[in-house]
Amino acid sequence: MRPIIHPAAEDITVEGILHALSDPLRVHIFTAIARAECSQPCSAFLEFSERSVPKSTLSQHFKILREAGLIRSERKGVEVRNTLRHDDLQERFGALIQAILGSYSAQCARTPKNPGCPADGD
Repeated sequence: MRPIIHPAAEDITVEGILHALSDPLRVHIFTAIARAECSQPCSAFLEFSERSVPKSTLSQHFKILREAGLIRSERKGVEVRNTLRHDDLQERFGALIQAILGSYSAQCARTPKNPGCPADGD
């Protein structure tokens, strides 16, 4: 099994963050992980906007989020668990990350039927 590679905190860039969050599924995954109280398995995101997401597509999305420095992934048995890289992001990008999370929540509250928004708009 190949090791899971994460960029060093000093290698995380605004451009990488914005690119990673430019896809509706990736921003949904990121916000769900950011709001979760524990690590999230990749399999939790196999459904998106009432459609099934192929595992290969989902793996690519997680790779992009990981390479941007937004999440940390760890293998636990046969599954991969994902957490927000809160400490690495907070110092340099805290305001940006909070603005993104707040804006996404507001967008979902206005239009809860948008792809990726939770059913209750939360």
